[in-house]
Amino acid sequence: MGLIEQLFSLVFGSGRNVLRETAEVFRPNAEAQSVRDHTRHAAALRQFGHEFLQPKRGGFDRFMDGLNRVPRPALALGTLGLFISAMVDPVWFAARMAGIALVPEPLWWLLGAIVSFYFGARHQAKGQDFQRDLTRQLDAALPDVLDRLDTLKDAQTPAGPVNIQGNAALQDWKGQRDP
Repeated sequence: MGLIEQLFSLVFGSGRNVLRETAEVFRPNAEAQSVRDHTRHAAALRQFGHEFLQPKRGGFDRFMDGLNRVPRPALALGTLGLFISAMVDPVWFAARMAGIALVPEPLWWLLGAIVSFYFGARHQAKGQDFQRDLTRQLDAALPDVLDRLDTLKDAQTPAGPVNIQGNAALQDWKGQRDP
């Protein structure tokens, strides 16, 4: 066995890398850190996915949800259509607008109330669904949170959150701060 071989065996050990193992004391292994980060990220994505799962809905519910999505795009596209029709055939457009001008004011108030109640009720229903889902998730997480709080309370020392007994540096620092 030569001198160089013995030197390499001393530095790198027998079948292991002493330099790498020593360096990992001061800096984490990048590959192992990537695996840990990936695992943590995947677990977070799984958790978020479970939070936003919708219960199975029937055909009628899906149809009504689709129907409820029609008014806003219809109003937006209808307004764009009015602008286009005014440019394409101004006489036809003027005749239609003259007809709309003849609609009595109480009918406009009724239309405004119907549209406001429709969008307001939809907004309220979606808000209540969100609050219901949030409450369900909080109820599911509450026992785990309480267990963790109990664990943290049990871990506190009798002297408080910071125990300076036996720590000369902290005792010296506290003595300098207290008059």
